Amino acid sequence: MNAVDRAGPYVLSLFRMIVAFLFACHGAASLFGVLGGAPGRGGALPAGSWPGWWAALIELVGGVLVLVGLGTRVAALICSGTMAYAYFTVHQSRALFPIQNVGELAVLFCWAFLLLAVYGPGPWALERLAAPAVRRRVSG
Repeated sequence: MNAVDRAGPYVLSLFRMIVAFLFACHGAASLFGVLGGAPGRGGALPAGSWPGWWAALIELVGGVLVLVGLGTRVAALICSGTMAYAYFTVHQSRALFPIQNVGELAVLFCWAFLLLAVYGPGPWALERLAAPAVRRRVSG
């Protein structure tokens, strides 16, 4: 096994953490008005408003879960779906291509989270730490 093959799982973990951190920051900005606030508004979204506030809640909670590697595949799939929904309901009606409809970030997050849902969290994840303990408890 060459160095690239050995490094791959660790690069996947770093990718997961960076993407999830950026995603969680978007959620925090929209929910709490920090980091520049909600895009286009500058402050926090009204609590419970559909769909923005709920999307921001998924961004924050899902982003944190994926960041720490807990329930990664399910959380990443939900995050991916949220970004697909955002793209097709907010951006697609403006223009055909993401570069024209300001949907690049939604598309990138959607596909990045879909990749994580398929490939999993990599070795640096809380769920990897819990897995050996669960196996010992079940078999012992």
